[in-house]
Amino acid sequence: MGTTERHRRIAAAVREAGELSVAELAGLAGCSEMTVRRDLEVLAEQGVLERFRGGARSLLLRGEEPPFGLRAQEGVDVKRRIAADVAALIADGESVVIDSGTTCLEVARALRDRSVTVMPLSLHAANALTGAPSVRLLLPGGEPRPGELALTGPLTEASLAAVRFDTAVIGCCGLTGEDGLTAYDLADAAVKRAAIRSARRTVAVAEAAKLSRTALAFVAPPTALHALVTDETAPTGVTDALATAGVIVRKV
Repeated sequence: MGTTERHRRIAAAVREAGELSVAELAGLAGCSEMTVRRDLEVLAEQGVLERFRGGARSLLLRGEEPPFGLRAQEGVDVKRRIAADVAALIADGESVVIDSGTTCLEVARALRDRSVTVMPLSLHAANALTGAPSVRLLLPGGEPRPGELALTGPLTEASLAAVRFDTAVIGCCGLTGEDGLTAYDLADAAVKRAAIRSARRTVAVAEAAKLSRTALAFVAPPTALHALVTDETAPTGVTDALATAGVIVRKV
């Protein structure tokens, strides 16, 4: 088992159980306790879990948004398929604003070799695009949220208001036909709305698990979205309702 897969397995086990010992994790991962201890140090630094002497515990409370470090390790293949499909929708020469979140980070990575203008709304995505030879990189102002590194606040909203984009790629915390697009954080929701207002079209990205879920902060109704790119396991009831509202649904 490779390091990345072992980290995913350890993170998932701790999240599911709430708390596990080093010995228990070593048995689950099929490796030595010394290896598990090193893995736990890395995962703790990423904000995936909390390390304590002899084991680790989950940082996630019910109803809370999972930490960025944990989400970044989940469903990577699905997120990359979604990102590749979104990149195929974007033509060379377009101007694009890319929302925060792990799926949007994959979209930023998928655009590194493209001739596009991009404004990323997180420091993670900005870092992924830094140095890309064909990308014109526009950096907004704002205050980064800890861990997430999503840029929020009046400086971010002012930066978005100053530009008109061809495409906004917006991440979802929740999306349903009835409640529309929602986010966990009120400040994040305000930035998403500003990005949507500044773009000619809006492409939402979400794994199937985000559909049928409603988060705290309302962002926009389904009619504000031009397209949704999701995975092939997305619930038909939700995608049909979104299609009825005029959203082009692409399952990859």
